[in-house]
Amino acid sequence: MDSLRQEKIQKFEEFVDRRLKPDVVHAIAERDKIFDQQKIFSDLRKNIENLEKNSVTSLRTLVNLGSEVYMQAEVPDTQRIFVDVGLGFHVEFTWSEALKFISLREEKLERQIEEYTRLIASIKAQIKLVCEGIRELLQIPEEKTVEGRVF
Repeated sequence: MDSLRQEKIQKFEEFVDRRLKPDVVHAIAERDKIFDQQKIFSDLRKNIENLEKNSVTSLRTLVNLGSEVYMQAEVPDTQRIFVDVGLGFHVEFTWSEALKFISLREEKLERQIEEYTRLIASIKAQIKLVCEGIRELLQIPEEKTVEGRVF
């Protein structure tokens, strides 16, 4: 095999290893963070709905003080709650206001998940395209696909 072809193959492999693979790993990690946020808001919505359904006006709970140290706390009025709106800020909401905010936030998170999913698919397609280019440069015959094959 000539040196020019070998050099091209090496550049393609480096591009996949140094750029595309880290990009897909990063995008998956970011999407997973959004999934975690989505779970937190979903749990909060369920808790508020349970408080409303059971007409809970006060409660006793455990509060994490940090470093997994907990303390019992008494909440005398559950009609208003504080919700983390980002950047370390918390806003006081009534239950209905909180539910509206949560639904808006969940919609935004869903859009972000879709965007990251599209990005991940695009990067994977680029990896496949580069691998196909390497295959052609090496003059390796194309693999025959099996119908119904599950990856």
